[in-house]
Formats: sequence, C-alpha cells, structure tokens
Amino acid sequence: MSKKALIAMSGGVDSSVAALIMKNNQYECIGATMILADEKIMHSDAACCNEENISDAKKVCERLGMEHFVYDFSSDFQTEVIDRFVCAYKCGETPNPCVDCNRFIKWGLLFEKCEELGCEKIVTGHYAQVVYDKDTEKWLLKKGLDHSKDQSYVLYSLTQKQLEKISLPLGSMSKDEVRNIAEESGFVNSHKKDSQDICFVPDGDYAKFIEDYTKETFPQGDYVDKSGNFLGKHQGIIRYTRGQRKGLGIALGKRTFVLDVNVNENKVVLGENEDLFSKELIAEDINLISIDKIIDGMKVKAKIRYNHTEADASVYYIDDNSFKVVFDEPQRAITKGQAVVLYDGDTVIGGGKIVKY
Repeated sequence: MSKKALIAMSGGVDSSVAALIMKNNQYECIGATMILADEKIMHSDAACCNEENISDAKKVCERLGMEHFVYDFSSDFQTEVIDRFVCAYKCGETPNPCVDCNRFIKWGLLFEKCEELGCEKIVTGHYAQVVYDKDTEKWLLKKGLDHSKDQSYVLYSLTQKQLEKISLPLGSMSKDEVRNIAEESGFVNSHKKDSQDICFVPDGDYAKFIEDYTKETFPQGDYVDKSGNFLGKHQGIIRYTRGQRKGLGIALGKRTFVLDVNVNENKVVLGENEDLFSKELIAEDINLISIDKIIDGMKVKAKIRYNHTEADASVYYIDDNSFKVVFDEPQRAITKGQAVVLYDGDTVIGGGKIVKY
C-alpha cells in the first residue's frame, strides 16, 4: 500500500466516514486532530478543544487501524481566526470565521503537515467536490451533490496547488448515507449531532466572548435613522449586524432593522426592511479558481452569505484583488465582512470579502 492520505479527524461522523472511504480506496490513512482552542481563552465545552471529540477521533482511528496525531494549532488559530473575528466586529463588520479557519488552518497548517508526512492527499469531511477539468487543465471546486449540506461556500479560497492534493469523499453523498455508513461500521460517533454554532463561541453570545477576550468595554452610543435623527441608545457596536431585528431594545412602533454600524461615530443606523435591499457590492482579497481573470459583465450566480440562495448577477473587474457584483434583483442585507462566492452552475468561480454595498 503506497498511497498515503492525511485525514482531518474532528471526532465527528463526517470525517470518520471520509477516513473509512479512503481506507477502502486502498490508501494508508493517518488521522490528524487539531487543537484549536487555548483553554485559558475558550469555554471548556468549545467544540475545537473538546476532549470528547479528540477521544472519539482516536477511537475511530484505532478501529480503522490508523495512526493518529494531535496537533496543537491554538496559537495560530488565535491569531488567524479569533483575532480576525474580533477585529471585524470592532470595525463594524460581520465575519465568517469558518472561512478563515479553512483558509489558514485546515488548508494552511494542516496542508503543511500533509506534505511533511509524505501524503499524496489531504482529506476532510466537507460536502463539496474536487474534479479535474482536462479542457482548462484546472482543478475545479464544485458543490456537494446534497445541496442542503453543500459547504463549497467556505472553501472558495482554495488554490490550484491545494485542490490538486485534496480529496473530499463525501461530496457525492447525502448526510443520511454518511450516518448509515457510520452506524453500520460501529463508529462511536455515528449519532453525534452536527455542530451548529461557531466552535469557539458555543453559547452563541459573540458580544460577551469579545468583551471577555479583549477585556474591553464597548460604550453605549446613539441609534439614529437614515437622516441622522436620534432614536435612542444602543448597548455597544459589537452587538449589532446589518439586517438584525431582535435584541435592539428599542420600540419605534414598527418593525425596525439595523441598516449600518458606524464605528467612527459609534452610531447604529436603524430603518425598515425595504431599506436593506441593494443591487451592488464590492469585494476585495479575492481568489479565483475556475478562471484566471474576471471578464467584465460575465454572468454568474452570487452567494452573499452561507445560508443565502445564490442570485443572478454580473461581475466586473476592478483590479487583480477586487471585483464588483451587480445583481439582477436587489438582495437583502448585503453585509461587510461576509464572503461573496461566485458560481457557474455547481462550479465555484471564486470569491472575496465584501467591503462595500
């Protein structure tokens, strides 16, 4: 058995079944579990430092006859994911830390371990597909066959060098199929629930996490309307994101939403639902996968957040690190800090970070 694969083992059912599939495909598999959280910073039950998950990953590796390593990436995770997350909220943005985790940790640090161990492939349990296009001589990232579980959105930063070494065995499967395989294989985690929240904020209280992490207090400021008229007091800018309706603590006699977070003036702009719709955005820090350069006016499907249904749009070149997207129909609550990902059918064209709408 000459082929070797490094499997990112989270302790969950998806990565366990991915390992089994690679074993059945005659790969010599090595399990790698990442410690991402410093216990001095995180909650003890955070998914990324949960001893139960590490133990479950080890048990599955033992069952499959795989060597198992545990890598402590907590320092890098703090710098590349948590610090970026905190900085974004302090700047009035709404980040997606899973994008940064995939970019800098899974396909950065773990990719390096893959090469150090002499593995041909690095494997995860993501629901997406990697295929080689002979016509363009490019590796392509495609949606998972089960669109309800598709995770291609958070993988848009992958490069050709990375895609060449990546295997995503679950891309053509449904979640039910994966759970059935895990149960039939007697995996200890076959019925484990999927994680829902951001792994280092398991209770979902982002503002409290940021205050505890930074040891900072974020002062009250003014709620204002679109014209700048005073409406009331907000409880600190990190508690608000564009499109938010709940938790505003203000009654204006009508449904009210956050339209913008003005960090410089410490103001939160409120308005009505129809005020949230816009047709354009600008993205920076872009990565292109299926093409080398944006062609002005090219038709795409664009997705502005993980749970958003992609919409028809045209994209325009600004420079090698930014593009503009113009939607056919206005989209609700385009938000700075989120990623916009462009698709051609099921193929990821590329994406970038939204900086303006």
